[in-house]
Amino acid sequence: MARTAGRGALALLLVAAGVSHLSRGRRGYRIVVPEWAPRMLRLDRDAIIVASGVVELILGAALVTLPRERRRIGAVVAAFFVAVFPGNVHQWRTGLPAPLMRTDRARFIRLLLQPLLVAWALWSTSVPSRPSPRSQKGRR
Repeated sequence: MARTAGRGALALLLVAAGVSHLSRGRRGYRIVVPEWAPRMLRLDRDAIIVASGVVELILGAALVTLPRERRRIGAVVAAFFVAVFPGNVHQWRTGLPAPLMRTDRARFIRLLLQPLLVAWALWSTSVPSRPSPRSQKGRR
């Protein structure tokens, strides 16, 4: 039950972030994209923001609509959080403001939260372990 609620909350977070990347936050998030990313990805900053927003929407929807694939989707969500981490580091190092990240403290806390997001994605999409029949035998 807790994992299902956690997965739903994570899906909502991803969808909200995706909507933000495609709407009101789109322009502000460009500052988060490190200088090397457009060269490496062969996309401009705006395209990177739009692509990340679309990916967030797809991942958020997949978390709730594809229950049989939840472990794989969880791994992809975790990998996505790892992939965007350099942008968070870049924003913290440059001290440039972006939506919801206007202070050095907020940017630093965001860095610390990233590993928790990875763990949340993996935990909420994992299959809970069940006691083996052998361990249950002694409890009867």
